[in-house]
Amino acid sequence: MMPHRPAGSLHGAPALLGVMLLVASGLIACGSADPKPNRGAHASLTIPSVPVPNDPGSTYVVIRLKDRRLDVMGDDGTTPVESFPIAVGRAGHETPTGRFQVEEMVEHPDYQQVDPQDRWRVLERIPPGPANPLGERWIGFAHGDGWTVGIHGTPHPQLLGRAVSGGCIRMRNADVIRVYGRVRLGTMVVVHP
Repeated sequence: MMPHRPAGSLHGAPALLGVMLLVASGLIACGSADPKPNRGAHASLTIPSVPVPNDPGSTYVVIRLKDRRLDVMGDDGTTPVESFPIAVGRAGHETPTGRFQVEEMVEHPDYQQVDPQDRWRVLERIPPGPANPLGERWIGFAHGDGWTVGIHGTPHPQLLGRAVSGGCIRMRNADVIRVYGRVRLGTMVVVHP
């Protein structure tokens, strides 16, 4: 799930350009427009446009797919400052593993569901609010040909702990707001199987 455009604020001009390019190219879905993507194989193709912080004491995010946890790592780089339950990508839409960076940040994102057969055709548009599948925040960290993946809120926290998403990391809205406040463009995101 990828936000169509920010209804609130968007951090960073490169992120705004990225959202405009994604919308213009029709890449507006969490996961792939291809029904059988192999994101794990494509993860190495993702080349973030912002540098990874070189400071080993910097805050970064570790996602453990098997454990269904997202950890915000502290200054020492070995101890989680906070840890949250998550939902991950379902079979056929697995969350990519590897080392990524936060590429965009959107508060109160809009959501557009597009037709998987015609990415220019919008099936449904959901504004910010309680029914929005992206929740209160979008933190985009990986993309490839036909797919975009990020960390976002959810109106269905009862699904946390499961593999149910289109490749994204779902969190409680209160939790994703906390993570959003700790990261910035360029923050490293490490996703373990």
